[in-house]
Amino acid sequence: MTSQPSDVRRFEAHVTDADLDDLRARLAAARLPEPETVRGSAGPGRWDQGVPLADLVDVVTYWRTTYDWWSFEARLDEIGQFRTTIDGLGIHFLHRRSPRADATPLVLTHGWPGSVAEFTHVVDELADPANPDAPAFHVVAPSLPGFGHSERPATTGWGIERIASAWVELMGRLGYDRFLAHGGDWGGVVTTILGGRFPDHVIGIHTTVAQPPPGLTTEGLTAAERTWVEESRDFWGRRAAYAKQQAARPQTIGYSLVDSPVGLLAWILDKFAEWSDTTDSPFETMSRDSVLDNVTLYWLTRTGASSARIYAESHASLDPDLRVDVPAAVTTYPRDIERWPRPWAQERFRQIVRWRTPEAGGHFPSLKVPGYFVQDLREGLAAVQQG
Repeated sequence: MTSQPSDVRRFEAHVTDADLDDLRARLAAARLPEPETVRGSAGPGRWDQGVPLADLVDVVTYWRTTYDWWSFEARLDEIGQFRTTIDGLGIHFLHRRSPRADATPLVLTHGWPGSVAEFTHVVDELADPANPDAPAFHVVAPSLPGFGHSERPATTGWGIERIASAWVELMGRLGYDRFLAHGGDWGGVVTTILGGRFPDHVIGIHTTVAQPPPGLTTEGLTAAERTWVEESRDFWGRRAAYAKQQAARPQTIGYSLVDSPVGLLAWILDKFAEWSDTTDSPFETMSRDSVLDNVTLYWLTRTGASSARIYAESHASLDPDLRVDVPAAVTTYPRDIERWPRPWAQERFRQIVRWRTPEAGGHFPSLKVPGYFVQDLREGLAAVQQG
């Protein structure tokens, strides 16, 4: 397949100088609160009340004076950006076709507060690896509805089941009737549905979130596995206020996210900090540019509110009876927001062919540990294909 079908169109963003000038002006005019009352020169305790003022000021200054959006936009175009309309909604996606004849189609699905920016650093190595013995993939990375350059839904109904169905249609339009799937966060949930609902199309899956069905007992689990359960439940019970807000009142928080670049940055940066395996700042292992590529994409596309609505559509809505019978590879990073033990995961994922618990990494492994992420994804998908 050397050309795109007629209903798939090449896409290029057209951000103007005026758009970026407006962003810089808003950053310069931002009204900031007083410093947090939890103080300290270093350590995670500085973040107990959210993003520390000094850290935010530093990133805002860099964003206003140094950050280069054009470089990121050029990278998206270099990979290949496209749009198509599925079920009445415009869907944006990156598509990097491998030059290798033995390549396998692969759909990568991001979550919140991520975007396709999570995958721009790893697409080339997945599609055209330097090692000729490494597996290669035709990589497709869609923007979730209401995220990035995908259209913002004007009505309710675009939940995780509909998204998974749309991904099958998208892959089919590209000539990929059978494909592999990977995801984390919401992308992991969509990937679970792809594997469970569409086994005729999905060869197998790789996920960093293996949500078990509800109602399981901790009896028989090891002490370490019980700790995983306790920490995951603690996250959803005490540290998931953002999710409850976006599930209950996405429109209300959306005004701040679309109107204030500083508010948007703080809302997202807080998650990059809390959900990473760093001791003081997410920038210990990830560049400011990586974070700002993602945040600026949200800002310029005005998707702070529309992206939040995925929680209103789908929070806690994964079918408790859904089972995944296609081969699955699961990687659980040590500082991810939820970690579930393998005995529980196996109650939903019936054919786990590879299970990994690396020593480093958090919720955004493609940005935090990109080398490991690529190698782990390759090995996991190779195991999946072997069944």
